[in-house]
Amino acid sequence: MYKLAANICKVTLKINGSKAKVYGEENLPEDGGFVIACTHTGYIDIINLGVSIYPREIHFMAKKQLFEMKGLGWLINRLNAFPVDRDNPGPSVIKIPRQLIKEGKIVGIFPSGTRSTESNDLKQGAVTIAQLSKTQIVPAAYVGPRNVGEVFKRQKGYLIYGKPFTVESGKEARDEATKFLEQELLRLTEELHAKI
Repeated sequence: MYKLAANICKVTLKINGSKAKVYGEENLPEDGGFVIACTHTGYIDIINLGVSIYPREIHFMAKKQLFEMKGLGWLINRLNAFPVDRDNPGPSVIKIPRQLIKEGKIVGIFPSGTRSTESNDLKQGAVTIAQLSKTQIVPAAYVGPRNVGEVFKRQKGYLIYGKPFTVESGKEARDEATKFLEQELLRLTEELHAKI
């Protein structure tokens, strides 16, 4: 189903001129599992991120409430999303993405929540997953349409991938990497705005 959805979205975004212009594709690892940590403003960034890397597939971390919504839960489950309880995170928060990365798959995380505390927790989570998986984390930023209405208004989309980095072991390294990720997401967003 992922393949069908990706192709439909690709065509729809292209027709409406909202398919993201992508920068920094050379920064994406060519093989193996890794983490993509991307800015998040709406659900179109999720679609553009998935389309930009296709035919490779991304397994997205999504809040569990989305899986409880009739219809939507069934759909996103078939589009490689996996649920996370942000209020009461359990072992699965780390276990599922680590297993996916071990299998050579890409895990997508959007470490920018509506609350600053949530945002910081998600950044820390992305870094922790990369650290424990001993894999690379690729920062990414998106600017463009946030919803279907903006797509049909033919708003342009832009996406940029930063250089991948790894996280050394230990809490201090994790804290430093979390700050670095936050700075990179801001820097990449500013770089995109300068290109538009």
